[in-house]
Amino acid sequence: MSAVFDEVVKIVTEVVGEDFLLDEQITPETSFNEDLGLESIEFVELSEKLQEFYGERVSLVEFIAGKDLDGMMAITVGELVTYIESQLASV
Repeated sequence: MSAVFDEVVKIVTEVVGEDFLLDEQITPETSFNEDLGLESIEFVELSEKLQEFYGERVSLVEFIAGKDLDGMMAITVGELVTYIESQLASV
């Protein structure tokens, strides 16, 4: 996997807690809602941690803004990684 994927996994683990992930391995296909059960407050924390690490270049709010509700609920780790990599490449 990529360095971005590894960092996203690290941040997601911080947000959801290692105890929650004991039986769950995060892959690019892991969905934030269905697989990880992230709630809105956890999305806020994820967004803050991504901005702390990557700065203004990466905005989770911007990433999900163009999606409808079903699209937001179906976001996967891989989609987020692809977004981050595209943002970093455009700088």
